[in-house]
Amino acid sequence: MKISQLKFTAKNGWVEISSKANSDTTQLVLIFGATKLIKDESNFAFIKIKYPKAILIGCSTSGEITGTTVNDDSMVATAVEFESSQLISKYVSINSSEESYLKAKELADILPKDGLKHVFVLSDGLGVNGSELVKGFRENLPDNIKVTGGLAGDGADFKETYVIGSGNKSSENIINAIGFYGEKLEISYGSLGGWDSFGIERLVTKSKNNVLFELDRQPALQLYKSFLGEHATDLPASGLLFPLNLRTESDDIPVVRTILAVDEEAQSLTFAGDIPEGSYVRLMKANFDRLIKGAEGAALKTIEKNSGSPDLAILISCVGRKLVLKQMVEEEVESVKEVLGESAVLCGFYSYGEISPFNKNAKCELHNQTMTITTFKEN
Repeated sequence: MKISQLKFTAKNGWVEISSKANSDTTQLVLIFGATKLIKDESNFAFIKIKYPKAILIGCSTSGEITGTTVNDDSMVATAVEFESSQLISKYVSINSSEESYLKAKELADILPKDGLKHVFVLSDGLGVNGSELVKGFRENLPDNIKVTGGLAGDGADFKETYVIGSGNKSSENIINAIGFYGEKLEISYGSLGGWDSFGIERLVTKSKNNVLFELDRQPALQLYKSFLGEHATDLPASGLLFPLNLRTESDDIPVVRTILAVDEEAQSLTFAGDIPEGSYVRLMKANFDRLIKGAEGAALKTIEKNSGSPDLAILISCVGRKLVLKQMVEEEVESVKEVLGESAVLCGFYSYGEISPFNKNAKCELHNQTMTITTFKEN
């Protein structure tokens, strides 16, 4: 596997960081960038020319990862030349979050299954119910095929997100999936958080899919604002600092949910994934050291049964972690690099949701506030 990386800024245009992949035989280019840059597809016209046979997949972000560096207001392109593996890209448009399951099923159905090793997904970050999206893939792919990926970001603005889809163009309301095929291809993944729960546990007494209306029979938004105090005026962005720990009676492993939107009239909160009635939630807050340890732990889970250091690692971390870590955000990326080794090329982005099993024996889930890692190696 040969990999090149390039970085784009409005001031300098495209600048090569490393150059190992052959332009004419590169099969994949991952592009992660700020919304204002990704939405203008003329900004990656150079990439289309430089890698004429490559599939382009990428999305808008809340921060771009390249190596151990985290940037804003840039685009990062990671070009990958596989030695013996094949890729197939499929995309669908989505008109409402209620279509999330069916659109995932559609993608799962149209990806050829013969030789399929893994599916990597990038989705619109605002108009999708991430839980239903993951469920659609999980229930319509073979049990041995896992899905990883993430939901596109838009800084902390929550206004518009873009995914690169058909014709290597960026659009809103797109879900793009790539199937990876090849006997020599080794793909691993891991996901971990590092947030602390606090306060009393609350019962979800009224909800619909990913919209929460009542906790303990009280209006959800009113109760949540009382928790946040002075931070309530900055919703929904401030909600990234205080996610919910969600558990159900049927699931031993809790998941984390963060807010995408609030509705003052309905006194409701919209989350990236489902909040089932009858489930229990607690507020969470950041622990700086545990966030860094969580990123390190995700990397350790990823390589625990690998044959060696990976060639490529795609890191998808939640925007909430970035807002908490602030100028120290690169420490979590550095902790991943230390585990994966010097030969691993790192790329990725800060997201509105992460898709991955916790480990190799778990089912795929939508996560929030985690560091999620997918690694690739050709043996």
